[in-house]
Amino acid sequence: MMAPDSGDGVTSCACKGIRRCLICEKLKGKGRLEANGAEIVHHFLYDPETRLAIRKDDKAVSFPFPGVFLWEDFISEEEEKKLTSTMDQDVWNESQSGRRKQDFGPKVNFKKRKVRIGGFSGLPALSQKLVLRMQQEPSLAGFQPVEQCNLDYHPERGSAIDPHLDDSWLWGERLVTINMLSNTTLTLSLEQGLPELGLAEEVHIAVHLPRRSLLVLHGEARHKWKHAIHREDVHERRVCSTYRELSAEFLTGGQQAELGAQLLNIALSFQGTPI
Repeated sequence: MMAPDSGDGVTSCACKGIRRCLICEKLKGKGRLEANGAEIVHHFLYDPETRLAIRKDDKAVSFPFPGVFLWEDFISEEEEKKLTSTMDQDVWNESQSGRRKQDFGPKVNFKKRKVRIGGFSGLPALSQKLVLRMQQEPSLAGFQPVEQCNLDYHPERGSAIDPHLDDSWLWGERLVTINMLSNTTLTLSLEQGLPELGLAEEVHIAVHLPRRSLLVLHGEARHKWKHAIHREDVHERRVCSTYRELSAEFLTGGQQAELGAQLLNIALSFQGTPI
């Protein structure tokens, strides 16, 4: 089967509901876009060295922000080239908001809380050495991913991902992402603000993701703060791989430990092809 090209030659999209990309806006008109909902937003910038969120308009204002770990130059230029060229040999499926994706993981119905192994054949072979490298970092000790999702963003498609929280019924504590081909910014948001700091309105924290870096979200940054990639922060083609581990329910001692063991055995065979 011939894979589609890696550029912007897409004439249709997979946007539904309020989601939009530049392709459907050109075809159908902009329509009603989702409103921000917050008249005032307090903007902060994450500093990976001090692990502080620093207010953009007043550097004297800052607060500790645990739950974010950034590993710059996690992969080399040669590894980046090999990873992305291998991805481009497989089919990219259209996804919402101008993204394209490749899934390596079980079929999941989050509403009904059902997991099917289906055609899941494991994570891709090239991820094996990357996972071993991740596990050398103390904050990723014992990290065993059971799902990998590759996403392709392009400015000419208006690619983005809306603010959201990842599922915590199936997926565990740590979300790990490798950022490739271009720098971008991840925006963490908290609609209810931080009243304890006198910030009653929405708070945004910009986390700059350098090309070839690895990002880990855990704790409140994973469970409390929504994360997004805004359209205006995608300046060139961006490819990322996100790895997810199992929640306690699917590990030893959990109610679905047997299914979890099956999923891990498949995932860590590293013989996978996209579903």
